[in-house]
Amino acid sequence: MTPEVVRRSVLDGRPLPATGRVKAYPLPFATRLNLRGSPDVVEPVRKAFGVAPPTQPMGSASAGERAALWLGPDEWLLLAEENAGDLMGTLTSALGGVFHSLVDISHRQVGIAIEGPGAARLLAAGCPLDLDARAFPVGMSTRTLLVKAEIGLWRREENFFRIEVLRSFAPYVARILDLAARDQG
Repeated sequence: MTPEVVRRSVLDGRPLPATGRVKAYPLPFATRLNLRGSPDVVEPVRKAFGVAPPTQPMGSASAGERAALWLGPDEWLLLAEENAGDLMGTLTSALGGVFHSLVDISHRQVGIAIEGPGAARLLAAGCPLDLDARAFPVGMSTRTLLVKAEIGLWRREENFFRIEVLRSFAPYVARILDLAARDQG
């Protein structure tokens, strides 16, 4: 008899902020694909994935449980929060004949949600960006730092941010967020 494999998050059992003004929590496992290529990849990916990779710097696009985040002039993070099946195969077929790189990085990163009216203030404790809604509006995404950890930061709503961080740095990021929330009362 084969034992059942249980997948656990690296954040299981780690404290994350939960106050009256802000709450942080690990996001469910997701399919994450790193896509690189010229603008020629945009239309085939839109057709196969249901979301077109944004061409505007620091942009994002989403539909339902799927999103595409701009990481650079020729790089995007494709997120599928639902069971994506053979998304890699589907996209590889759609991109046939188009010069590109598509790498599954699902197990490399962890997603953390930060929500509430104190979300931007909590992140500002360790992030050098101006997170005021006028400077970092809804839909904006970028790579940045949270203290010493590189993160992907996406503002999904006025008071809702998604962090993407390497698994090995996730406990560090959780600790930073927890300490910052305590400092802010």
